[in-house]
Amino acid sequence: MENNKKAAAAIAAVMNYITTEEEAICIQSMATPAVAPSPAPYAAAPMRLWGTSGRQAQMQMRNLMQMRTFR
Repeated sequence: MENNKKAAAAIAAVMNYITTEEEAICIQSMATPAVAPSPAPYAAAPMRLWGTSGRQAQMQMRNLMQMRTFR
């Protein structure tokens, strides 16, 4: 009998938590504007791997020159 009461209490607590979370999500979705602002133009640019690789190589070369590993 006591196990049934504990199980019922646990199930009720979980269901209460789930409904509270659903209500919070619903309220949050109502608060946000229907039209989202457009992202910044620089944020939509694709990542250029060749350019990134070139800049990384240049920085590494400058670092080696600063450490005077070669003349």
